[in-house]
Amino acid sequence: MEESYFDDLMRAAYVQNFPPHVELITEGDISDFLHIVLVGTVELFSTWNNRETSMAMVRPVSTFILAATIREAPYLMSARTLEKSRIALIPSQDVRRVFGQDAAFARAIVGELANCYRAVVKNTKDLKLRSSLERLANYLLREQRRQAGASQFDLPFEKRRLASFLGMTPENLSRAFKGLQPYGVVVDGSRMTITDQADLESFAKPSPLIDDHRA
Repeated sequence: MEESYFDDLMRAAYVQNFPPHVELITEGDISDFLHIVLVGTVELFSTWNNRETSMAMVRPVSTFILAATIREAPYLMSARTLEKSRIALIPSQDVRRVFGQDAAFARAIVGELANCYRAVVKNTKDLKLRSSLERLANYLLREQRRQAGASQFDLPFEKRRLASFLGMTPENLSRAFKGLQPYGVVVDGSRMTITDQADLESFAKPSPLIDDHRA
């Protein structure tokens, strides 16, 4: 984007550190700021009728919730930090104004929204087309790739949050972990060990049209 527009966008922006378990935004509120995760992890979640579900995990460097900012609409999700996090906050009205003035910035915003839309479609396909065992297997393969392909890696958050993210109860998640043992998955607390990569991949059948969140 043009440097003058960037300076305009940053004039009222600021960066703040947050401890774990702080609610940053609440669904139903109108977007006042565009949030950008610089350090840490933020969970997007939603509630209805005394139920809660995890929708997404946001890691650096990513925005949330961009669509509400551009539309000047209520948040459809809440957000809270899962660990100590550093967040940049840009006033939503400034984002909308510069969006209408700088073509390069507008194209970048559209690209980010397109990526978010495609991620939602992939998550929906994961939930609707796969069994709970298949969802867990493919999640482990994605997390393994994120952690440099190591045969041993740690889950990035608690199992109860993972269960919610995968559309499962904690009890079903525990049974799913046991169900993956014949395919080479060894569980020790939050430490995962994959002893038979080929067997797990043969069972999971990962697809770039579901599991590749980079495109």
